[in-house]
Amino acid sequence: MEENDLKNKFKVVVIGGSAGSLSVLFEMLPALRTDLSIAIILVLHRKNSADSSLSALLSTKTLIPTREVEDKDPILPGNIYLAPADYHLLIEKDYIFSLDYSEKVNFSRPSLDVTFESAADVFGPDLTAILLSGANDDGTEGLIAVKKTDGFAIAQKPESAQMPFMPQHAISNMEIDLVLDIKGISDFINSLATH
Repeated sequence: MEENDLKNKFKVVVIGGSAGSLSVLFEMLPALRTDLSIAIILVLHRKNSADSSLSALLSTKTLIPTREVEDKDPILPGNIYLAPADYHLLIEKDYIFSLDYSEKVNFSRPSLDVTFESAADVFGPDLTAILLSGANDDGTEGLIAVKKTDGFAIAQKPESAQMPFMPQHAISNMEIDLVLDIKGISDFINSLATH
C-alpha cells in the first residue's frame, strides 16, 4: 500500500496495551509528528482509581493535545485520547465517546477487545488498531473484529515487548497486517500525518 493511500485511509488509530505498554508509549509519543490529521485513542489496563495523573504524564511526552476521555466527548483529529480507569471505552455512531461500567472483560475494564470492537463497528476500514505489550489475551478478539470490517491490525513485535504474551497471542491466532517494533509503530503513525 502506498503511503498516500495510507494517509487517506485511516481516520482513527486505537492503541491497546497492558503490562509493559507504558514504556512503549514513553518512547513512541515523543517520536510522533505534531501535525497528525488523525485521532489516537489509548486504551491501557490501569489500576481501578480515579487518578488522572497518567494523562498528565503522557502529555509531557508529546506536543499533541492529550487528555483523558469524559463521557460524550467528541473524537477530533489531531488529538490523543486516554481511556479512563475502570470504564469500558465505547465509540458511538456520531463519533463521540461513551463510558460504560458493565462487567469486566478479560479481567479488565477498560478492555481492549471492547474498544477495538466498538471502533471497528463505527470506523470500519478507516480504523487502525495496534496491540502492544501485555500479559493476557485481551485484544485478540477485538483485532479479529477490526479485520472483519476491513480495518488494519498491527501487533508490537514480541521481541521488543516487555510482556510478549499479548501481541504473540494475536499473531498466533489471526492474520495481522504488520508486526512492528516501537520505532516501526511510530514511523507507521507518522506516515498518516498531514504533509
